[in-house]
Formats: sequence, structure tokens, C-alpha cells
Amino acid sequence: MRTRGLRGALAADTELGAGNVLARVLAHGADPDGPGLTFDTAVDGHPAETPLTLGRLDERVAARAAWLHEQGVRPRDPVAVWASTAADMVLSFLALARLGAIPALMNGKLRPEIAAEYIRRLRGVGVLADDAHTALLVGHDLGVPVLGTPAQAGTGDPATAPAHYRHHPDDPIVITHTSGTTGVPKAVLHSHASLFAATRHLLTMPQAQGTTRILNALPAPHTATVLMVNQALGNRAQMFLLSEQGGERVLDAIQRWRPDGVFGFSVTWAELARFDLSGYDLDSVRLWFNTGDASHEPHIRRLVAVGWRDTITRDGVAKVPGSVFIDGLGSSEMGHSMFHITHRADTDRYGRCIGRPYRFAKVAVLDADGEPVPVGEVGFLGIDSPSLFRGYWNDSVTTYRFRQRGWYLTGDLVRADTDGRYYHLDRAVDSVDAGDGRRFYTALSEERILAACPDVTDCTVVIVAEAGAVVTDVLLELAAGADEAEDRTERVRDALGPDVGATLRRVVPVRSADIPVTVTGKVRKVVLRERYLTEASS
Repeated sequence: MRTRGLRGALAADTELGAGNVLARVLAHGADPDGPGLTFDTAVDGHPAETPLTLGRLDERVAARAAWLHEQGVRPRDPVAVWASTAADMVLSFLALARLGAIPALMNGKLRPEIAAEYIRRLRGVGVLADDAHTALLVGHDLGVPVLGTPAQAGTGDPATAPAHYRHHPDDPIVITHTSGTTGVPKAVLHSHASLFAATRHLLTMPQAQGTTRILNALPAPHTATVLMVNQALGNRAQMFLLSEQGGERVLDAIQRWRPDGVFGFSVTWAELARFDLSGYDLDSVRLWFNTGDASHEPHIRRLVAVGWRDTITRDGVAKVPGSVFIDGLGSSEMGHSMFHITHRADTDRYGRCIGRPYRFAKVAVLDADGEPVPVGEVGFLGIDSPSLFRGYWNDSVTTYRFRQRGWYLTGDLVRADTDGRYYHLDRAVDSVDAGDGRRFYTALSEERILAACPDVTDCTVVIVAEAGAVVTDVLLELAAGADEAEDRTERVRDALGPDVGATLRRVVPVRSADIPVTVTGKVRKVVLRERYLTEASS
């Protein structure tokens, strides 16, 4: 079946959801010799960076399903998966979903004690972990057995795999976790229908340029990778999945594999901004797609200056220099980015603009009581979407704490303009009430500093309120060759504006390694605030 006809058939398939895309794509007549997935590590004797065809991918998933079934895994059984490679994560997800079980995908960078506690709280039936992570779990009380490694699961006989489980739309399909900025991360549950809602919508639309040969630079255990794998399979696209998302690794993969689209988080774009991109062959890239935290203007501008894109002219489609960057705001809980805005080299709508909502999403800007605020005023972002998560696994208290008057509260502070566009100012926990109706925003402050200081590749703003006073510390990551001895205080103060600028205490050059981050690379501002409060009181 041709891809365009297949996409329409998939969008109309009422049985299709996040748990059975591979099976349904084949059932609708997709060529088994067509694209499956490509991994950056060898798997089941298949060489690294060599494409698995769709049929071969299905066979490898069936082998794992057979082995897991032999270990006693059954429908609705939660199974934790802790490994380092994208292949282990994705193939384990697909196999457990085929059985109707509930894969709980865990970031490989979790500390062992945190991972063990997370596994205990799942109250599942077992753990699938690679050798390195199995060793890290030794001595910890997990409450469940280690079933084996993903490599062992690959030794199963695909011919003995049970029939595909028939999912109901409400069936739990995967548990992923948040970044874990404090303590044990929250376990985010998605259903067969919820995690496919955005993909179904996208299948009804023309396929975007830059989505036929995709480099996936998203963390493999994240909700976003599950989404992108299903989208690639549905679009019959080629996808190369990276197990590590560092800047050098991504640039190397782009040059060798030559994708037309690169998908990642804002932390990856910030890392790429540290490099002189003119020294790399990035001509294959048409599209950069960001999800998670919204990206900063200088990082976007560096990326859209390279690559190329198609544009419509009077004479038809023309190839022009410069790529496209699609930004937005999303999270594991949202199930997909809720907003989208397209940047090119000739566009200038920045200032933390995250664009308009997708058609499948309803959004609101709310006050503390859950009531809508007037256009232009800052409030809490509320979401209502079929893509929303079903709740936090085994944690009803937290689930309902983030629900108010029918809205899911994301924890973000936003405002809307009269044209229906939204602007992301900060995470609520990172902002500070400065009194007199004023609130200071760290993310917005970082945007302004980066725009004003071209010799700064990234920055972190920490605003602390204590004993009625507000102080601001700014940590600057300097571009290669920048003068570390230069006093940038006044430049930073001017960029912050009069209110926040008046609270500026110090501007400190730092290395990226000096900034505490979560397992997905988000800055742990709560740790930095505690650090500076301790320093101030000592």
C-alpha cells in the first residue's frame, strides 16, 4: 500500500493505538521489507546502524514477547525496564505491549537507590535490566525479581509468541517517568488511546517535510520516544535512534546518517549551540523538532541557519537555504507537545512564544482558583486533551493535586495574546513572587540574557526570595574563545530589565558540568536555590 493511503487507513482504524502500531501497520499491507527501525548498537546479532526491516523488527519483537511470556508475564502486568541502549528500551516496550503488559521504562541514569525505590512503588511483577543495571540493583530490596536482560529476551522463539493482545482504548500501555527534579520521579501512565491521540490527528494531515528520515535524539525511555517510534512506523519513515544525546554524538550522527529531520529536547539544541555549526555537514536537515521545554531564541537561530527546506514559489517547489525549527511545549503528562510554532531564518516571533495549540488540545490560562484570567495576564497553564496521561501510577494524591475544574495543571506560567498565541514565562516553582503584584521569571530572564550576550551559549538564572528580599544570581556558560575575565554584570543587568536587574547579586562564568541537571538534562534549579540560600546564611 502506498504511504499516503496507508496513513489514511491507519487514522481511520478504530483498533489502532499506542500498543499495536507495528502489528496494525503490517495488517494494513505495509511492505515487510520496508523501513522498520535503526539502532546505534548491535542487537540480536544484527549490526549497529544497519536498518531492521519492518518484518525483521516484528520478528525481534515476537522473540521477546515469547521469552517474556515464558517468564510468566501476562496482560496488565507492570514490568520495569532499566537499560542504557535505545534498542533495549524500544524493543522491550514493543514486546511487552504486544503481550498487553505494562512496560515501565526507566532512564538509565537514575541513581540505584532512586531506581530501586521507584521499582518498589510500581508494585509490578518483575524487572528487565541489562547487565550493568542488574549489577547496580544488587543489594537493593526491589519487591520483585529480576527476570533477566533484554538480550536474554531476544533469544526467545518468535514462532511461540502468543497472539497479539487485543487492546481496549482504556488499557494501560506504558509507564514513563518525569525528570525527577526532587527525589523519586513521578510515574506517568498512558493508555492505548491517550498516547495515540496526537499521532492519529497527525496522520489525517499532510506529512510534514523533514519526517521521512528521522534522527531520534530524544531519551529512549521517555514518552516522546514512544510517540516518535509510533509516528515513524505509521508514516513508513526511516528512524535512527540514539542511545546518547550529547551534542558531539548528534552532530556525528547527522553527518554520517544524513537525516532530513532531527527530533530532540531543548537541552540538545543548547549543546549544539556550543559548536561552530558551519564546520559540520548539516545540509541534509530540513527540520528540527523540539518537544518538552520550549527552546531559547539564540539556540534556534543557530540551527535554522544551516540545512535547507522546500518552499512554494510561483514556479513550484523550490529548495532554499535554511532549515525549519518547530518549537512548542510538552511533557510526559501532556502526551505530546500542546503548542507549535515554526521558526525559519526570516522569522522573528520569539520572546518565549510557544505558538498556538494543536487542534486536538484545549488550553486555558487560569488563576489560583482555576478561573480564566483576561487575555494578556499571566496565569497557570491548564490543559484538556485526549492525549493527556491517565494519572500517576499508584499515586492518586498527586494525580488529583494537579487537576482543577476539569483542567490538568502543568505547573507552567503562561500568557496569551489577542491573536491566540501563547508565551511561556517560567515553571511556577522557579518563579518568585517579588511583592506589589510583581513576579520574576527565570526562563524569561534567561531568554533575555542569551539574546543580549552573543558570547554566551547558555545561562541559568536563580532567583531566591528570603526574609523579604529577592536576589538574583546568573550563571553564564561562555562560548569558546570568550573572555572569562570580562565583567558582564552591566550587560546582564540591562538585559534583565529594571525590576529583576535591581536584584542582581552576581554574574558567574561556569562550566556546563557545574550545573546540576536531572537524568534528562533539565537544570535542577531547586538544588541551586538551596545552595545559594545556604551560602547566604553562612
